[in-house]
Amino acid sequence: MAAAAHDTAAGALPRRLFFYNGGFLNPRLRRILSLAGHEVRLGLPGPQDGVVVWGRSPHAGRGEAVAAWRGVPLVRVEDAFLRSIRPGRAGDAPLGLLIDGQGVHFDSSAPSRLERILATAPLDETNLLARARDGIERIRALDLSKYNMHDETPPPPPGYVLLVDQTQGDAAITHAGATAASFAEMLWRAMEDHPQARIVIKSHPETMLGLRRGHFAGPLPDRVQICAGPVSPRALLEGAIAVYTVSSQLGFEAILAGHRPHVFGQPFYAGWGLTQDENPVARRKRKLTRTQLFAAAMILAPIWVDPCRDRLCSFEEAVDQLEADVRAFRQDRRGHVAAGIRLWKRGWMQRQFGREKPVVFIDDPARAAAAATRSKKSLMVWAGRLPPDWSGSALRIEDGFLRSRGLGADLVPPLSLVADDLGIYYDPGHESRLERLILSGPPPGGAARAARLRAQILAAGVSKYNLPGSLSDLPEGHRILVPGQVEDDASIRLGAGEVRTNLALLQAVRSAHPRAVLVYKPHPDVEAGLRPGAIAADSLRGLADVVATRADPLALLAACDEVWTMTSLLGFEALLRGKPVTCLGAPFYAGWGLTRDLGPVPLRRRQAADGHPLPRPDLDTLTHAALIGYPRCFDPVSGRPCPPEVVVERLARGDMPAPGLRLRLLAKAQGLLASRAYLWR
Repeated sequence: MAAAAHDTAAGALPRRLFFYNGGFLNPRLRRILSLAGHEVRLGLPGPQDGVVVWGRSPHAGRGEAVAAWRGVPLVRVEDAFLRSIRPGRAGDAPLGLLIDGQGVHFDSSAPSRLERILATAPLDETNLLARARDGIERIRALDLSKYNMHDETPPPPPGYVLLVDQTQGDAAITHAGATAASFAEMLWRAMEDHPQARIVIKSHPETMLGLRRGHFAGPLPDRVQICAGPVSPRALLEGAIAVYTVSSQLGFEAILAGHRPHVFGQPFYAGWGLTQDENPVARRKRKLTRTQLFAAAMILAPIWVDPCRDRLCSFEEAVDQLEADVRAFRQDRRGHVAAGIRLWKRGWMQRQFGREKPVVFIDDPARAAAAATRSKKSLMVWAGRLPPDWSGSALRIEDGFLRSRGLGADLVPPLSLVADDLGIYYDPGHESRLERLILSGPPPGGAARAARLRAQILAAGVSKYNLPGSLSDLPEGHRILVPGQVEDDASIRLGAGEVRTNLALLQAVRSAHPRAVLVYKPHPDVEAGLRPGAIAADSLRGLADVVATRADPLALLAACDEVWTMTSLLGFEALLRGKPVTCLGAPFYAGWGLTRDLGPVPLRRRQAADGHPLPRPDLDTLTHAALIGYPRCFDPVSGRPCPPEVVVERLARGDMPAPGLRLRLLAKAQGLLASRAYLWR
């Protein structure tokens, strides 16, 4: 996207924009405008320059006067319609802007850039409408709105009439042909139109936060109630039999949800045949579908920004980022008490899970559970440190499948973690959240996104640990890669079948393929002497044709024809690269019809409780569940939640902070102690 896309009626917007409002000193806002191709400055504009103001704010008059005096274009900026977790007054930066040299979208006195797009742009292009349909469904599935502070607070019982309140004195009211009296008229009309129905008034998020007052306060009729809690707008719209609004964006969201809202002002979405307009805009004559309305308002009109990669982005990439932000907020908003977290992990755990409230660390899980109950926080436990007889609820934490450049044993922080509220992916004895995600299938657009992510991973040459390695020439023949594992690892203890050691694995593969070329790759932790699983050289003779020590695992995958494994993640990485995989255990990727399964795969992965066979997920479904839906990703550069696509870029480029001196010394000490403990067994 270039700045030239945001044009006036006469041509492209000026590059240099002068401002007279302190809000444009905000570095994030200035950066977004810079990415859009504008230089934001103080001073007086020259003939080739322009003036920028924020919408119709109380301070916009200064810029308007200067623009008129100097005879230069006036540019108005407003938030796009998917913004952030909290409103701007609560400190959150926007993910997108509407940059308009013609007007402002909520001011119906003259056409804005968005209105001209709605009125004149060709909105029947097949690809655009497909993107819009996917966008509508994806926003619904992810439960996203302009602001996203809502949680699982239940809405009122369905069957009510929904009225949408707004904040007093908001420019989106006064410039939309409405007044404060319009809200009283709206309530009266709703009660008259629906004499027997309950009336629910949705408060504005800024009213909920105590930042600005709404229009409905004081005594209300008995059948009228105010909804001031963090209820999902989507859930409210689903339970409503009718929607009334003055000019709120929730009226736009009501259209997307299938309503035809009663509108008492003149917002951008009124007048296109999708609303019941009490105050029509005479110049708006075109009839649009909700898909066309969405395409204009969410895809064509805004600029969207990727705050992690510091660049402009597509609408879909902005949703990727908001999805990551919202997932972290919803999981962390109550705060966590964490148990079983080693000292070296606590700093980055705090950065990843303590953005809403600081994480409280207590070593003992039982004491941590009691503290979590008292404080109404969630209990978080490193999955491998949870007591075997644990029966309480907990978020089980583990490394994600795109982790780092280096091993956890070297104290390299992970860029992705999983937080599983049902079980953990490597324990087939219990259902995990990952299993549910695989069975439920990807959201709208998710399969295509997973295919793009898989292609990105393959092109970038990224794996879980991204360790350096080499590869010597391998013997000719049918090559089978046999990845060794840490033999006391939880995935072996809980997910292996009869074959539970690296030696037994090699023996099983050799028995099944006596003439194949077996390439055995020891696990890096075993090679380093940190964990058990080493095979004596004498035992390897006759079994492994090649022992690929310190080899590049991706080069091995490329050079081999298939993979045999107990539960190694290399089996999943082989699937991503189109290689046949045979499993002697029950890793998370087994049992779905994508692998040859010789291990104890749980029956629940194959058939429902009533005995009927379950549909078989494809590779895109597995990829989306494992790499997009299941993990929480963290960008070490921007310091915020991020989509997995950002993690792949960081891992490929290596542009991430290195562990500090303290962690490097701790890693050496930990390695020394672990080696001695293993030798003393």
